[in-house]
Amino acid sequence: MFKLHHSRLEKIGLPPGTAIHIGEKIAEKARLTVIDYDQDNYEVFFPENVAECKMFADKKSVSWINVDGLHQVEIVEELGSCFRLHALTVEDILNTGQRAKVDVFDDYVYLVLKMPEYDVDLNEVHLEQVSFILSENTIISFQEKKGDTFEAVRNRINNGKGKIRKLGSDYLLYSLLDSVVDNYFVLLEKIGDEIELVEEELIANPTPNTLRRIHFLKREMILLRKSVWPLREVINSLQRDDIPFIGDNITFYLKDLYDHTIQVIDTVETFRDIISGILDIYLSSISNRMNEVMKVLTIFAAIFIPLTFIAGIYGMNFNTEKSPFNMPELSWYFGYPFALFLMVSVAGGMLYYFSKKKWL
Repeated sequence: MFKLHHSRLEKIGLPPGTAIHIGEKIAEKARLTVIDYDQDNYEVFFPENVAECKMFADKKSVSWINVDGLHQVEIVEELGSCFRLHALTVEDILNTGQRAKVDVFDDYVYLVLKMPEYDVDLNEVHLEQVSFILSENTIISFQEKKGDTFEAVRNRINNGKGKIRKLGSDYLLYSLLDSVVDNYFVLLEKIGDEIELVEEELIANPTPNTLRRIHFLKREMILLRKSVWPLREVINSLQRDDIPFIGDNITFYLKDLYDHTIQVIDTVETFRDIISGILDIYLSSISNRMNEVMKVLTIFAAIFIPLTFIAGIYGMNFNTEKSPFNMPELSWYFGYPFALFLMVSVAGGMLYYFSKKKWL
């Protein structure tokens, strides 16, 4: 399960810019992948070390350097040195508890955001931090683990479909951000299906497991809201502010992407309201069920109180022959059947009265 907060105890007392990985070790080994392309050419490389990536820093073609795995700090530090990244940028890349933001430097633009993923086996949401470095002809992406979120972008570059091979690194950045936002829609669709199942279970037969699922969905909505609201600010900044290395021809695409982000936020807020309503309905149904049980028990108690009184009167075993307060029915031949008949009559009369009052 994704943690709301990552421990920062290891960083306490260290100077700013200290390169230390904060977060979970997800990938077994860091992996470098480079895709270099222009309108006519396309190549894929799998460098064994960071030094092999340095040649792509000054190429005229567009180069996309992707790093899977952040726990190997030395690789991120070496890339930072090769591409002249600020020490604070390297620190932010390694800290997986970052809030989505944009930092503009002289030689590059740094973006960090959360990328959602739905674990089908565990039936839960995971959020992975993704960082981007945008420069003139280069994009460097840092992921916590290898995933398939950007596979569609790789296929478009490989097949040369659309404008991606004709435009620069800014359009590649837009395409990657668009893949992240599209992944939010896929995730929300699956969560919507889960909410419908919980609603059906709530109507049919709510159980304590239903309450656990409701709280789990509520927690997932909190996580998604925490990640998508700052993402809206990032995309809004990219389209409105004068960001280096982003051309005017990309602004229109970023505006469309911003609209998609607003749709994601609206859906998240709608789901939050629905889940809150489901939780209220669950608590009301449990309360109503308890009230029904208490009503039945109260009716039984009300019926047996007069019966207990009658049984108590005739069970005192007083010697009434010498008493001025004679109870002739104690020695009456039909006294016992009369007492039973009286009890049944009282019980029946009370049941009839409760039924007329619609208390049953």
